[in-house]
Parts: sequence; C-alpha cells; structure tokens
Amino acid sequence: MQVFNSGLRSYRELPMRLAEFGACHRNEPSGALHGIMRVRGFVQDDAHIFCTEDQINAEAKAFNQLTMKVYERFGFDNVEIKLSLRPEKRAGSDEVWDKAEQGLRDALAACGVTWEELPGEGAFYGPKIEYHIKDALGRSPAVWHAAAGFRVARTPGCGICGRR
Repeated sequence: MQVFNSGLRSYRELPMRLAEFGACHRNEPSGALHGIMRVRGFVQDDAHIFCTEDQINAEAKAFNQLTMKVYERFGFDNVEIKLSLRPEKRAGSDEVWDKAEQGLRDALAACGVTWEELPGEGAFYGPKIEYHIKDALGRSPAVWHAAAGFRVARTPGCGICGRR
C-alpha cells in the first residue's frame, strides 16, 4: 500500500502489479516441522494488483493461470480450488461483495476449473480464491490465495485520479 500511495496515480496506470518477497522465520515447537508446509524459515511472497472493476476478470484469470503453472512445474497435480465467500463480520456493502464474488466466479469459470464455495470463509475485506495441496499426512492447507479487496479503494490516502 505504501508503494502504491507514494505518488499520485492515474487510472491509465492500471492494472498495476506490485510484489515483494520477505524472509520469514518461525520458532516451531519440536515435532511440528514436516515437508514444505511447516519449516523454520521460508521466503513469503506478497503481491497486489490494483485494477478497475472491469479488469478484475482478466487479472484474476491471469493470476489463476500463473498459479497453476507454478504448481505444475513443482509437480503438484492435484490442486483443489476453493472460493471463500463473505464472512458475517465484513467491511463493505452487499452490493460491493456481490460484484467481488461474481468477478472471482467469472474468472474461475473462464479458466475452466472446478471449485468449492466456502460461505463465511472470506477475509473481512473481500472474497478469496484459495489453492490447496495435500501434504504427506493428507492435510490440505491453503498454500496460495488471491483476494478481491474492494475496500482498498476506500482507504484514506489511497486514490486514483481520472475516470470514475
């Protein structure tokens, strides 16, 4: 957000794709470490795509295609996709949530994938597409996700000049 807010932005700059990589270290309890899911140190990527409502479908579709390509490259061929929908406590109106949820549904449908919908499991700021892979113990944690955060546009100090 701080990079996005570092200057005046125009709608012509959208979509704007920003990413960062940060090292994370955890002091896991004895016996908790296993495979690639629970490790002491890892690099976490965080990315944000700032786009207009009419760009959501194409951006979410491109994100899904990239995600599946990365999983395929690493040999994960049984990826479960889940769409986490609005929780009871959330920011934004039902109208905004309807648009965000439908935008992610449309993007997944355009990719030709199947997904499971999880009512009430979205983040407070927007719905999420979650990518789950099974570990050696049969557990299926979400490893990657894409969230539609419509609240960002209403964050103080975060704005775009030009077309409305």
